[in-house]
Amino acid sequence: MARIAVFDPFSGASGDMILGALVDTGVRLATIEQAVASLGVEDVTITAAPAASGAVRGTRVQVATSGAQPHRNWQSIRELLQESALEPAVRDASIAVFAALAAAEAKAHGEPIDAVHFHEVGAIDAIADVVGACAGLHELGVAQVVSHPVAVGSGWVRSDHGLLPVPAPATANLLAQAGAPIRPDPMADASPGELLTPTGAAILGALAEWSVPAFTVERHGYGFGSRELPWPNALRLWIGESEHADERQSSAAELLLETNIDDMNPQFYESLLERLFAAGALDVWLTPATMKKGRPATIVSAIVPTNRRADVERALIVESTTLGVRTTAIGRTRAPRRFETVTTRWGDVQLKLRSWDGRVIGAMPEYEDCHRLSRESGAPIREIWAEANRLGEVYLGQRWPEGALPQQ
Repeated sequence: MARIAVFDPFSGASGDMILGALVDTGVRLATIEQAVASLGVEDVTITAAPAASGAVRGTRVQVATSGAQPHRNWQSIRELLQESALEPAVRDASIAVFAALAAAEAKAHGEPIDAVHFHEVGAIDAIADVVGACAGLHELGVAQVVSHPVAVGSGWVRSDHGLLPVPAPATANLLAQAGAPIRPDPMADASPGELLTPTGAAILGALAEWSVPAFTVERHGYGFGSRELPWPNALRLWIGESEHADERQSSAAELLLETNIDDMNPQFYESLLERLFAAGALDVWLTPATMKKGRPATIVSAIVPTNRRADVERALIVESTTLGVRTTAIGRTRAPRRFETVTTRWGDVQLKLRSWDGRVIGAMPEYEDCHRLSRESGAPIREIWAEANRLGEVYLGQRWPEGALPQQ
């Protein structure tokens, strides 16, 4: 049995509704506040208050900022997250959400990913929604996030780009990327408007699967939106236990994309790998090879969710000199992992713990932490790594606590 989070977006979803549902199911508001504070941004206030509609009672979370907010692009948001003090699992999940948003916006505007400027979703309140949601799921210790079909609304929505049909183009792209099912909206004529925001679609699309297994309910809660509707404008979240949320995370819904390149400037590979990850690849690597007539070449390999195939193929073809891409369906089994912190003589280092059969079998110091401490202190990185590795040995053989935010 493992812990599972099940979203029920019967009235759509937004970033603040997801935060409200998490707080209503037990996530501490301080957890969300600390995660947002770790970004180093100022003038952000997060509040939570009881909310109700008829017999449905829950929590409304609001993120408020003071002053004008700049429009950020994908690169600036990625750097903001990478340079933050977020726990690695939360940081990586947040980056995955914005990578999905960047791909959706790029497709909507017909632009390269790096040229996309986020508008509403680039403001700090939307960034706080994403980071807070990832931090909340991490605190709950869920092994799997799933969602029922989502209500999107109807009619028109006003945006920085003017009036747009519901769902807005970026939201529609996010739904398509995630393979998300849409539920019929029998109340569309009663109160037209947007129910699913781009931020809500990005969080669910990047973190959730869309097949809900049988599970035992532990608790549930509701996160309320700001609009008044003829029905409870809330997002329901169930937290429970499921035999199907197996700690050995296996998936056949992935593809291996490969191509051989023998005529590209090697300096371009760094940019290519960045674009492939931004397009949705779970892992990318390069392998040296020898082609016919002895020509040196490089095999570019990428593991890709099936619903991101088109985006990654496009990045691979547009950003390299290849003429074609090979595709193979694969299965993958992933060991559960989570992060712990140890304190060395030079400062804190994150350890990535992995488990099998309910026991910790590995504790690996995070290179970036060791590199940062080496740069700050002048100590050799090998000494910092060795001490962190020694401190991590205490975890080996320990029983594995239930759940950690799934990572790719």
